[in-house]
Amino acid sequence: MTWPTDASLWLAGLGVALCLLATHAPAAEPLAVDADFPGGNALIEKVQGDEVFLRQDLRDTAGPWFWWHFRVRGAAGRALTFRFTDGNVLGVRGPAVSADGGQTWAWLGAAAVKGTRFAYAFPADATDVRFCFAMPYFEANLKAFLARWEGNPNVKAATLCKSRKGREVERLHVGKLAGAPDHRILVTARHHCCECMASYAMEGLIEAMLADIDDGRWFRGHVEAMLVPFADKDGVEDGDQGKNRKPRDHNRDYEGEGVYPETRAIRDLVPKWSDGRLTIALDLHCPHIRGPHNEIIYIVGAEDPAIWQQQCAFGKLLEALRTGPLPYRASDNLPFGQAWNTGRNYSGGKSFSRWAGEQPGVRLAASIEIPYANAGGQAVTPDAARAFGHDLAKAIRRYLEP
Repeated sequence: MTWPTDASLWLAGLGVALCLLATHAPAAEPLAVDADFPGGNALIEKVQGDEVFLRQDLRDTAGPWFWWHFRVRGAAGRALTFRFTDGNVLGVRGPAVSADGGQTWAWLGAAAVKGTRFAYAFPADATDVRFCFAMPYFEANLKAFLARWEGNPNVKAATLCKSRKGREVERLHVGKLAGAPDHRILVTARHHCCECMASYAMEGLIEAMLADIDDGRWFRGHVEAMLVPFADKDGVEDGDQGKNRKPRDHNRDYEGEGVYPETRAIRDLVPKWSDGRLTIALDLHCPHIRGPHNEIIYIVGAEDPAIWQQQCAFGKLLEALRTGPLPYRASDNLPFGQAWNTGRNYSGGKSFSRWAGEQPGVRLAASIEIPYANAGGQAVTPDAARAFGHDLAKAIRRYLEP
């Protein structure tokens, strides 16, 4: 090949080649910030340069709340700031972030947060990055977890009911399923659908009951547990707040006719299933964002003195037997009549734990609050919450053993 001797001709040819390359190069994906996916929750107000203005979608929640979950595409290599316009809804460890489309999550960290905004530098290969108030947990997570126990005779998945939107609401039976057990226990979660870290603790409790260790073998020989992973199934899958839902909070729907299929089904099924052997009923929750009673694990004290006495006894066992990374102290339990735990808080209706404490044979009924991000200075992660579930199993065994 003979190259042009005239430099101008050579440069002109190079320019044409570069233009052709640019013409055939793939166009950069435009920036897209949205919540249009299962479990999404955000109202995107505007994008101004490298700053995104947004707020949480309250939907049918009465009053303010803080849950949000959105994704960003087309931001590879960019540094963006996300500013929330409806209060400070960022947790003590910053947002949870997933760089793989919601498959795995980590805390971004408090250093990324300034007031009501946080900043994030997107990797050069970023395609679908998701941000959430905490580390979400949906039906897909539960199915992946249950797949580990497929064919196990000590696990049975069944349907509690159909939700108002026609979704299957799961109930699980774990432990001694052949023959009459010595004890039955009932465990629920997600009465407030945004309280996702409770679901990882429930996984840990199930793991412990099925483990090939002494505790697991004891459970499978003596205890049948019924677990309701999603007491507000539609809210979980739709990405709702759930707390203070109108016309009635799910966790105030345990008296009267009942608004929701899930709570009606629990109230109908449990007395029939228990057969006089129901001893423990636990409801797993997450508290508020930060501050007192929001960054520790604690039991919500019952108004009934007899139930409170049993809660204190169980709390001492849990504190003594805990080996997981999340601290728990029985002295952190919140007695009835203190802080938010007063009669006024239950004016909207009866809670699950109050209803459960009225069931024949039940000695221990309690709501347990598991923080979203920070428990006594330790990071709350899926693995840490599962470890707390293991600790719960140890305390349950010691409580039930003669």
